[in-house]
Amino acid sequence: MSQSSPRTILITGATDGLGRALAVRLAAPGTLLLLHGRSAERAEETARQVRALGGAAEVHLADLGGLRQADRLAETVLGAHGHLDVLVNNAGVGAGAPGAPRELSADGYELRLAVNYLAGFLLNGRLLGLLDAAPLGGRIVNVASAGQAPVDFADPHLSRGFDGFEAYRRSKLAQILHTFDLAERLAAGRSRVTVNALHPASMMATTMVREAGIEPWSTVEQGVEAVHRLVAGPAGERGGRYYDGTREARAADQAYDPRARARLRLLSEELVGKALAG
Repeated sequence: MSQSSPRTILITGATDGLGRALAVRLAAPGTLLLLHGRSAERAEETARQVRALGGAAEVHLADLGGLRQADRLAETVLGAHGHLDVLVNNAGVGAGAPGAPRELSADGYELRLAVNYLAGFLLNGRLLGLLDAAPLGGRIVNVASAGQAPVDFADPHLSRGFDGFEAYRRSKLAQILHTFDLAERLAAGRSRVTVNALHPASMMATTMVREAGIEPWSTVEQGVEAVHRLVAGPAGERGGRYYDGTREARAADQAYDPRARARLRLLSEELVGKALAG
C-alpha cells in the first residue's frame, strides 16, 4: 500500500534536546509532525523550525506528569487524525541533581515512573488503533537508556531509600519490559504495528545530563541518528528489539522474564486506571 497522505509522527518531549533535534531532522514536505511539549512558547519555536524546512507541524501541550493530561493528549490526536505512522515516546525526567529529593507526579506516583514509563504505556495503548491504520503499518519507538535497574514490585515508587539515578534506571528498564511485552502481544494478534526500544547515545549534551552534573560524552546528533533509523528506516523492521545506538543489544535480565513483564503490565493498568478515575 502506498503512502498517499502525509506521514504523521507524534514526538513527545519535542521542545528540547533529542526530541527537538529529531523533529528538525524529520521536517520535510509530506511529513506532519505532532509536537508535544509542556511550554507553548518552546513548542511553537520547534514548530517554526519544522515549517521553515518545508514540513507541517501541530503543537500539542500536556504535562505528562499527570496521566489525565496524557489521556487528553491521546484523545486529541485520536479526534484529529485518521492514522498515525510513528509514535516516539521521548519525553522524560532525568536523574536530577545529586541528592535531589523524591518527587511525586500529579497522581501521587514516583515522578520518573510516571513520566518516563506510565505516560508512554498509556499513549501506546490509546493510540494503537491509529497506528494500525497507518498505510505502511505503524511504529512505536520507546526512547529508553542503557542505564537500567530491575523494577521493584514491592516498592515501585521508591518510597524507601530514594535515589534519583536508581529511579531513572528503573523507569527505563520498565520501558523495555513493556516494549517486549507489547511486541509479543501485537505479533500474536497479527498487528502490523511494531514496537522497539533503544538507548540513543550515552550522556548526550542535553539539559537532563547537565542537570545531573555530568559532563556530556556524546552529541545529540548521535542520538538523533539512532532514533531516526527506527523512525524512518525501511519497512519491515522487526518488533520487540532493544538497540544500543544503531546496533541490537541485550537489555538487563529482567526484560526477558515473561512473569516480570506480565506483572508490570498488570501494575501499569492498575496505576493508570486509578489515575484516570481521579
